[in-house]
Amino acid sequence: MHQVTTHREVQPLSTAGTSTGDDALAVEVLQLRAKNEQLSQALVSRSVIDQARGMAMVLAPCSSERAWDLLVDVSQHCNVRLRDVAAALVETAKGQELPEAIRREWRRALRRLHAAERR
Repeated sequence: MHQVTTHREVQPLSTAGTSTGDDALAVEVLQLRAKNEQLSQALVSRSVIDQARGMAMVLAPCSSERAWDLLVDVSQHCNVRLRDVAAALVETAKGQELPEAIRREWRRALRRLHAAERR
């Protein structure tokens, strides 16, 4: 569905005797396609992160901001991208278990959150 043109695909255009304007246009098309792909991936990631944030709000229970902090905290302590932590949490709704490292850090993050709230 997503078509990304690589530099190698554009290169034959520039060696086929095209003008400098055509070369610039081909490069611009390549850059725009890459940017489009990045934006598409960001939208998908954002959706998953928002779902995980809602789950965290219910599980903790906490505000949206605190849920975000929890996800970031787990991500940083596990050294796992936030979108991957979020995806793992969302998958638990489908019967998947959290990976051990994420589960361990999730517990620790909840303890830190509750300890901070008691202060």
